[in-house]
Amino acid sequence: MEKITRPVIKVAPPGPKAAALIARDVAVASPSYIKEYPLVMESGQGCFVTDVDGNTYLDFMAGIAVTSTGHAHPKVVKAVQDSAAKFLHICGTDFYYESMTTLLEKLAKAVPSMGPCKVFLSNSGTEAVEGAIKLARYHTKRQKIIAFNGAFHGRTLGAITLNASKYTQKSNFGPLLPEVFHAPYSNPFHCPCGVSQAKADTDCTCASYLEKEFFTRHFQPTEVAAIIVEPIQGEGGYITPAKKFLKDLRAICDKHGIVLIFDEIQSGMGRTGDLFAATTLGVAPDVVLSAKGIASGMPIGAIIAKTSVMTWGRGTHGSTYGGNPVCCAAANATIEVLEEKLPHIRKVGQHFIAELKKMQTKHPVIADVRGVGLMIGAEFLKKDGTPAMDYVASLEQMAFRKGLLLLSCGKSTIRFAPPLIISEEEIKVGLEILDQCLTELGTP
Repeated sequence: MEKITRPVIKVAPPGPKAAALIARDVAVASPSYIKEYPLVMESGQGCFVTDVDGNTYLDFMAGIAVTSTGHAHPKVVKAVQDSAAKFLHICGTDFYYESMTTLLEKLAKAVPSMGPCKVFLSNSGTEAVEGAIKLARYHTKRQKIIAFNGAFHGRTLGAITLNASKYTQKSNFGPLLPEVFHAPYSNPFHCPCGVSQAKADTDCTCASYLEKEFFTRHFQPTEVAAIIVEPIQGEGGYITPAKKFLKDLRAICDKHGIVLIFDEIQSGMGRTGDLFAATTLGVAPDVVLSAKGIASGMPIGAIIAKTSVMTWGRGTHGSTYGGNPVCCAAANATIEVLEEKLPHIRKVGQHFIAELKKMQTKHPVIADVRGVGLMIGAEFLKKDGTPAMDYVASLEQMAFRKGLLLLSCGKSTIRFAPPLIISEEEIKVGLEILDQCLTELGTP
C-alpha cells in the first residue's frame, strides 16, 4: 500500500457513497448518537483516514484519543490476528490465559510511584469507573463520593452521576446515584477561586473548598469513600490543573483515609509522554482508571489499584467479556509500542504546543494554548471574552472539509489528541490547514 503523506479531498464530503450509507444509518440508528460530521470511514493508515469515496484526512483526534498507535499499526494488527486464530473467548473472570496475565503484569507496574498494585479488566472506561466506585465503597465501608465541576466519567448510571460537563448527559435519567458531590476543578485560565494564571501552580486554593465547605457545612470527611478526579480534564476542556491542586487532594485523602482515584481514561496510555499523567504530574493516586488508548481501538478498560486498596473478595466483582483475549493481545502490543515512543511523544508534543502558540499571535481568537505531551487544548474566545462556541463548531466543520479531523471539548476548546506516532511533518501539514481555516473565519 502506498504511504499516505497528506490529506486529499477528491469529492466534497459527504460523497455519493458516504451519503448513501448515512441515509441507511439514519433509518436504523439510535437518535442518541452525536455524529460530529459526515465522515464514513473505510480504512486507516497511521495518522490518516480514508473514507468510502476515496478522500483522505489527517487525524488530529484519534477516535477520541483511542487509536494511540495510529490506524492499523502492523504490530497491533498482527497481535489481534494471531490471538483470534487461537481462541476468541473463555472468560477471564473464571479462567486463565497468558495474554491476560501478561497485561495485568504490565499495568500493575505502569505507575511506579503507586507501589504494589493489582488490576481488574473491564470492557470500557465507564465500566472501570463503575467498578472503582464499588471498590472504594467496599474498601472504606463509606458511601460518599466527591467529583468535580467539568468532569466526564462515562455514560452508565454511576458514571453520569459523577459527570458535570453537560446537562444532556444526565438530564431525565434520574434518580441518579446518591451521595455524590461536586467541587470546583482547578482551571488556571479561568480560576474558580480567583487566583491569577501566573500564580496558579503555587497559590491555587481549589482543593481547600473540600475542607472549608464540604467538611465543615455538609458532612464529615470520615463519610467520604473516594475523591475521583481527572488529573487532566478531557471533555471539560483539556484543562491541566495547577500543580498544587492534585498535591492538595493527595494530602486531604491521606489525612482522612479517602481513596484518591485518577480517571486517566483519556489522559493515560502515553498521551502525556508517560504511560500515565500521574507520573507526568508527580502525584500518586490510590487507583488509576484506564481505557481508550490502552489497546489501539479494541474495547478494554482497567482498574489499577494499590494492593492495599483492592481488598474486595472473591465474586464481589466480575465481567463476562472484560479482559477478552484478543483485546489483551492488542493491549500488550500497544503498550510495547508506546513504551518505545514516550521520548518521541514528549518531543513532538513540545513542538506542537510551541507551533500553536506561534499561531496564537497571528489569530487572537485563540485565547489559551495548554497541554502536556499530545493532550493539547486551544481555547477560543470572542473579542468580548465570551466562549466562541459557534466559531469552534464552524472551525471543526471547515477543517473536516479541508481534510483535517478535529473535535471540540469544553465550551469552546479544540482538542488536539492525534495518534501518538505523529511526526513533526504531519503536525506541520495539519497546522497549515488549521491556519487556513482561521484566516477564512476571522475573529468573531
